[in-house]
Amino acid sequence: MSVESKRLKMSNSTLSIGTHNGTFHCDEVLACFMLKQLAQYEGAPIVRTRDEAQLSQCDIVVDVGGVYDAATKRFDHHQRSFNLTMKDIRPEKRFSMKLSSAGLVYVHYGEQVLSEITKHPVDSLLVQTLYDKVYEQFIQEVDAIDNGIAPYDGDPRYAITTNLSHRVSYLNPPWTQPVENTDELFHEAMQVVGGEFVDRVSYYANVWWKARSHVKEAVTARHEVDASGAIVRLPMGGIPSRSTSSRSRLKWACTPPSCTSSTATPTARGASSVCPSGRTRSRADSRCPSRGAACATSSSTRSRVPLAACSCTRAASSAVTGTTTARWPWRGRALSSSASERGYFIVRLI
Repeated sequence: MSVESKRLKMSNSTLSIGTHNGTFHCDEVLACFMLKQLAQYEGAPIVRTRDEAQLSQCDIVVDVGGVYDAATKRFDHHQRSFNLTMKDIRPEKRFSMKLSSAGLVYVHYGEQVLSEITKHPVDSLLVQTLYDKVYEQFIQEVDAIDNGIAPYDGDPRYAITTNLSHRVSYLNPPWTQPVENTDELFHEAMQVVGGEFVDRVSYYANVWWKARSHVKEAVTARHEVDASGAIVRLPMGGIPSRSTSSRSRLKWACTPPSCTSSTATPTARGASSVCPSGRTRSRADSRCPSRGAACATSSSTRSRVPLAACSCTRAASSAVTGTTTARWPWRGRALSSSASERGYFIVRLI
């Protein structure tokens, strides 16, 4: 801890964090944990009450009180008029999920929290990048579940990556065993939530960030691999390349280096197509007899795309930005080191 952090801790030792008592939920548990990562609140006691007189004595209040006012440090989201998202508060951000108390605290203090955990400056590229990544893959789920928002409405709204909200709910005492004071259980929940939060941030800072740099270098050098720029070569296996894109999934396929680029022409839906082995294949047959490789399906027409060679470097390509638009049936499958050594990955660039 820096000298300035120690000074803040000592000068603000009388500060307290307020939240509601009774049954606790993941959002206020996470909000309190994040606040206690900051020097000014590290030693602050957590006051759990619904008594407005007691809450008014707290320096900061989360998930109770019916007020959202960052200036007075009141972060509740239960009032009928509240419908704010991160994008509403920070227009430069793209997230449009209704915020819970965890999201509100993260919007205003998230960069400081990440800085404390990663030991990187608030304005560093790592912290600024992790700010979006951690919200998208961790905080957003908590916001959505606490607000009762379903993960799907036709298209996915958010990803469930932790099931943390449900696990926290089971830490509350059952109705058959009423407990007057749940403060001890609340702090137990903070340890569970906090441990998982720190682990996730540490993973993104120490593993995902390094993978991102490898993928970025490969994307930058993609025209050296193929003039189209649609092929990216990753020199090693095990890199979580699909997760290095925060806005779209990388779709990949392993390609033998001997495979030459060619143009694929979609066949009519339900028609047969010719496999590179020369055998006729029906639309229902998705396996290539000669190599055992799956064939691609056009995401726009859902027609079979015959490949000029098994796992060929190019399937139905978009003239716009030169990126592949085919959906690969094996996307998302982890490729082994031996697979990556055989060739290249086809990705959809951001």
